[in-house]
Amino acid sequence: SRSAVTLMSAALTRASPCIVARRSPRPSRHSSRARHSSSATVAMASSSSPSPETTVVSAQWLKANIGRPDVVVLDCSWYLPAMERDPRVEHEAKRVPGARFFDVDRVSDPSSPLPHMLPDAGAFAAACDAVGVANGDQVVVYDGAGLFSAARGWWMFKVFGHDAVALLDGGMRAWEKLDGAPVETTPPAVPIAAAADACAGWYANDASSNAMSSSSSSSYRATLRPELVLGKDDVLARCVGADAAETLVDARPKPRWAGEAPEPRAGIRSGRVPGSACVPFFDVLDAEDRTFKSAEEIRDIFAAAGADVRYHGTKKKVVASCGTGVTACVLSLGAAIARGDGTPLPVYDGSWTEWGAEGSGCPVDGK
Repeated sequence: SRSAVTLMSAALTRASPCIVARRSPRPSRHSSRARHSSSATVAMASSSSPSPETTVVSAQWLKANIGRPDVVVLDCSWYLPAMERDPRVEHEAKRVPGARFFDVDRVSDPSSPLPHMLPDAGAFAAACDAVGVANGDQVVVYDGAGLFSAARGWWMFKVFGHDAVALLDGGMRAWEKLDGAPVETTPPAVPIAAAADACAGWYANDASSNAMSSSSSSSYRATLRPELVLGKDDVLARCVGADAAETLVDARPKPRWAGEAPEPRAGIRSGRVPGSACVPFFDVLDAEDRTFKSAEEIRDIFAAAGADVRYHGTKKKVVASCGTGVTACVLSLGAAIARGDGTPLPVYDGSWTEWGAEGSGCPVDGK
């Protein structure tokens, strides 16, 4: 029988051409502030008033800072069916010490027919309360694939005004490869369903009395940043046509974007948003350890697709999209690294599942 690593690699390859392999750890090449591989950075991060981390942190940084009372680690694992993995079972079995499970699939809007759509601010706040996240905390998100769904968690916190959020570059795999990094295998202190149940409970009990931008029933204060979220009408108005002011960049594999490969979901057309560009999310990642490439490399990858993430001169602004709004967040975070200031790309939340749906009325290019 094939090993677990081989099975995971095959599943990820079916979902996208990104191949997962293992190699010895290497220092991180970037961060929101400086290169975390240096001892000076670790010393600064451990000081009494550290600067917030807003893009990615290395496993070395997390090991040095995990004891800080303001550092909260969230496991944001979610997998495609083809990956044949259960994130809840994996979290139950092992995790970064003290990590709480933040279900990016179920901390979502249950009224939407689309998968894992952004919840109301009040529901997000309730989920944060349930896992013990406070507004002043330094949040660190990770997933078990190395770098896949955790970027969605990063983007969600950014959308609701929490700037001090960073992704563990390389995820749980990077943590386990780090010498001396402990792994917690005892039962989780916070129930795995806590965040998802709190979100669902908010919709059941509080939705009628809470506005979209309010979290009045929670200790955590969440305020929507609407400029970071696009809907279908926004994309039609701003990204399609000869006078489009923004460029939509699609994170799906190029065969799907080009309309040469079928969509994995029933009832979804093949093709792309007219005028869109394609930057497959795995292009901005190291193919072996699934950490982000350097800021310069990421800028060049976007530029080669016709998108300038720094908005220089008269270049169009950039919007990220994908299949269901998950890997678009990898591009959003990659652009934040490339920009050097932690600013995310806006994300089309419904992405291709909404746009490409039969009967959506949206124009489609492709074969």
